[in-house]
Amino acid sequence: MELTNKEFRAYFRNVFGLRIRHVDLYRIALTHRSSSENNAVVGKVNNERLEYLGDAMLSAVTADFLFHKYPMESEGVLTRMRSKLVNRARLNALAVKLGLHDMIKKGCKLNGDSVNGNAFEAVVGAIYLDLGYKKTYDVIINRIFLTHLDMETVYEEDDDYKSRLLIWAQKNKHKVQFNCKSVPDGRGHIYKTVVLLDGEEVSEGLGFAVKKSEQAAAEKALALYDNK
Repeated sequence: MELTNKEFRAYFRNVFGLRIRHVDLYRIALTHRSSSENNAVVGKVNNERLEYLGDAMLSAVTADFLFHKYPMESEGVLTRMRSKLVNRARLNALAVKLGLHDMIKKGCKLNGDSVNGNAFEAVVGAIYLDLGYKKTYDVIINRIFLTHLDMETVYEEDDDYKSRLLIWAQKNKHKVQFNCKSVPDGRGHIYKTVVLLDGEEVSEGLGFAVKKSEQAAAEKALALYDNK
């Protein structure tokens, strides 16, 4: 059942600490393309444009925060830390934790693992358009990152997701397999890796190198199981 404007405002006030102005922006942010609405002026309305804007704002705010939090770190360290904070698996998990996944308007049942993270980014875009940069920064850093993540744990995280997944599986007595194959792509060929946990497919990753596709698939699998 679709939320009323009052319920929408209550959700963003309680979860994000926001008094939103333009409810329609947030409704669009939570409208997946499978549930696009036609508009006589702009055509199909969904969250893809807001996702594009939110992705850029999320990256800018995170870079701003890390630049000041870690004044002695190199560009490479800051870049890796930003990647850890805004990667797809992290955003997917945050969207679920914040309850955004239950609010996404979808035209069909979707199994894609990027829907939640995309909606998260779109909501960031809506906040920026509605309330400006300062409020967007405050929400991302104070209401989300510092509330729901341990920043020092993120800082120390190992980027080798495949090794972490194998260690987790061994510890918990699971069998993990990585099945990789080359698949056609508009730019040539790309590698697709599927992670099987005890024979069941749990995630997949794409990359222009075998290792990158394996790492992407392992990262998604870890996001699903590592905290359980």
